[in-house]
Amino acid sequence: MAENTTIARPYVQAIFDLAQSTDSLDSWSDILQGLALIAADAEAVSFLGNPRVSNEQKLELFSGILGDDLPEAGLNLVRLLLLNQRIALLPDMAHLYEVERNRAAGSIDAQLITARPATEQQKTSICNALKVKLGREIHLECKTDETLIGGAIIQAGDLVIDGSAQGKLNRLASALIH
Repeated sequence: MAENTTIARPYVQAIFDLAQSTDSLDSWSDILQGLALIAADAEAVSFLGNPRVSNEQKLELFSGILGDDLPEAGLNLVRLLLLNQRIALLPDMAHLYEVERNRAAGSIDAQLITARPATEQQKTSICNALKVKLGREIHLECKTDETLIGGAIIQAGDLVIDGSAQGKLNRLASALIH
């Protein structure tokens, strides 16, 4: 994953620069999300990885599914990725594009994972604390995971704060073993 991210980053930067210069940030977001969904599909992965299938046939897969939602610039991107044998990077590219888009807008996506649904007061408190720590607007997505037992895990970019009971038990077990 880390290697894919490193390889995908220059492609994403070029797309982002193009999208900014043509005022098409939202359009490129939609294009990349659509391409990524196709590239991540199990049947499509098998088809795209088949050396007997020509690049033109692979390109037709994307254009056939997305139709008019895939403009010429999107087709050119797919051609380039197929030519360089990098089509599997599309899911990483879509994710990195959204990260770059949020960074440029001065915001960041964060995830709050709790054992039980968080209250509005807890969500607001966490958003405010993250905003102070990171200096950006926070888009908080909340999930529940009963295996955490209690507490919460907060993820925002590279920042991970594990305050879950399960995480504390794991750290305690690790400390006792070593």
